[in-house]
Amino acid sequence: QVQLVESGGGLVQAGGSLRLSCAASGRTFSIYAMGWFRQAPGKEREFVATIRWTGGSTYYTDSVKGRFTISRDNAKNTVYLHMNSLTPEDTAVYYCAVTPIPFSFPPKQYDYWGQGTQVTVSS
Repeated sequence: QVQLVESGGGLVQAGGSLRLSCAASGRTFSIYAMGWFRQAPGKEREFVATIRWTGGSTYYTDSVKGRFTISRDNAKNTVYLHMNSLTPEDTAVYYCAVTPIPFSFPPKQYDYWGQGTQVTVSS
């Protein structure tokens, strides 16, 4: 099992930036990829970005390309999401997720989830 703790959420103005962090613990040696998802009020959970633990390949959903950057620090078992040019549409609870399954990239499913961190972008 892997435990995930997100941090870094908060309230920012439109056009601003924010960095989210997700620290993994437990069976971290099994991590194949870590990803970020978000869920806005009244909307379905949405994939945001993912990064392969070995090699660092990344994949983003179209709506955040050019604005968000996912990165990782393998030694710290931590993944980051740097968010720039934020808009109110980015307001959501952001969740970190892990998959240990090395079958494909980007992963089709994730097994472990964090508790989420709230990001609110004011206009």
